[in-house]
Amino acid sequence: MIGLFKVKEKQREQASRGGGAGGASVKKQSAGELRLHKDISELNLPSSCKISFPNGKDDLMNFEVSIKPDDGYYHNGKFAFTFQVSPVYPHEAPKVKCKTKVYHPNIDLEGNVCLNILREDWKPVLNINTVIYGLFHLFTEPNFVDIPFRRMII
Repeated sequence: MIGLFKVKEKQREQASRGGGAGGASVKKQSAGELRLHKDISELNLPSSCKISFPNGKDDLMNFEVSIKPDDGYYHNGKFAFTFQVSPVYPHEAPKVKCKTKVYHPNIDLEGNVCLNILREDWKPVLNINTVIYGLFHLFTEPNFVDIPFRRMII
């Protein structure tokens, strides 16, 4: 929570330094951006998961997560995921794609991830930490029953 107050404080400070019409304008953050900032500041990831911001810290809505499972079939593999977060987050789940080509029962050829909390079971109380743990769990315990290609086979 403290991180959110610091962001608001910094915005007010920059706005007051701008001095009105001649000063630089400060971009207002949406509720989704504020919630995402809070989620990222509270991340508690396993050591095998890393988060990065390829567009810099100014674009929190698009980031990457790399997962290197230490157990299971995918032991020592390295898998990269892109996250695109909507401005209406947390009312809408983030869009997650796997950038690494992998043969996995829960990831299709385009990198779409079949994870229930990213679709029908998404709730606003869930957060980025939950999604990353869900992805990590897919590599340590793949769900062979929930195959995304099933509709193509039938």
